[in-house]
Amino acid sequence: MESENLRLNVSLLRRRVPNLTSAAKAVGLRPATVSNLCTGKISVGKSEVRTLVALADLAGCSLDELIIRGEKIEMIETKIKTLDLFAPLAKGGTVGLVARKQMGQLVVLSELFYRLKSQGLTTILLMPEGEFPELQDVLKNVEVKTYSIDETYEKIAALGVEKEIAFAADRSHVISGEIYELQERLQQTGVDTVTTFLLDLTGDVMDEDLPYGPLETLWQFDADLSARHNYPAVDPISSTSSVLEGAHMDQNHFFIQQRAQKLLRRYRELRSLVNVNGEEKLPAAELQTFKRGERLEAYLTQPFYVAEEFTGQKGEAVTLQETLKDVQAILDGSFDKEDVDQLRYIGKI
Repeated sequence: MESENLRLNVSLLRRRVPNLTSAAKAVGLRPATVSNLCTGKISVGKSEVRTLVALADLAGCSLDELIIRGEKIEMIETKIKTLDLFAPLAKGGTVGLVARKQMGQLVVLSELFYRLKSQGLTTILLMPEGEFPELQDVLKNVEVKTYSIDETYEKIAALGVEKEIAFAADRSHVISGEIYELQERLQQTGVDTVTTFLLDLTGDVMDEDLPYGPLETLWQFDADLSARHNYPAVDPISSTSSVLEGAHMDQNHFFIQQRAQKLLRRYRELRSLVNVNGEEKLPAAELQTFKRGERLEAYLTQPFYVAEEFTGQKGEAVTLQETLKDVQAILDGSFDKEDVDQLRYIGKI
């Protein structure tokens, strides 16, 4: 199968197979494989035909309907370094935030709403049932609050033809199936300008295989980054996006992203050794890798606008091109002699 410009019709899968984890397991598919196919971590062209046939059967569609050819996936540039580099936001897609409590997911969502509003998107939050005082900071950047799926549909349908929309909802609406119903109704109305953010206020999402069903973008938060106050604590290795499929992205971006991930993987391995034995036990070549990884990880932290009153630091926006230029310089050793703390919580270098 030719891999050029092929991707799964994730929105169709979402509508037809709401509980994809159970459905996948029932026909002998690994949920992780399905998730990686949806986000583009595994390319459609390199996947097993039997996997695609099984997914088509589950969705009650043909392979031609399941596989989209030739359409470019657009990204929304957030100017948040780690997101744009490692797991770009797919325009009009669904993104899942996978985090336990206190990992900073609500700060990331609030910051995204702040930035997307400034880009002209309308921000909408479907309120979860129950009391969640932690949502107060997010609500500062929400333009429309809704309290039911029907109300959400009416608001989005009225805005959606003319306005780009950033819409967020809690996982409780995913479990009930309401989000899939909403997306299907909007698609039937011809509204395809909605980028959906799904989060879980309980933290249970971390224990599920496919907590939100099929996604275009997955942001996995990392407990270690959060514990060391490296924010945003989005894991650059396990987070992914369909925008990263080779045919859909700039090859320079792809090349730098792959190099950066490789460095960070090795850095994490070496860091566990350094924590036990100290840096002096590392061979010279490994020490260089460790120090570059340390600097790259520090650079990927970023001051947020919504946190200015708490941190005393001015928020920073960094374009994707600036991020790529800086990361390439770190990978190539241009900042080997720079103090690592000089790269922490800055914008561009």
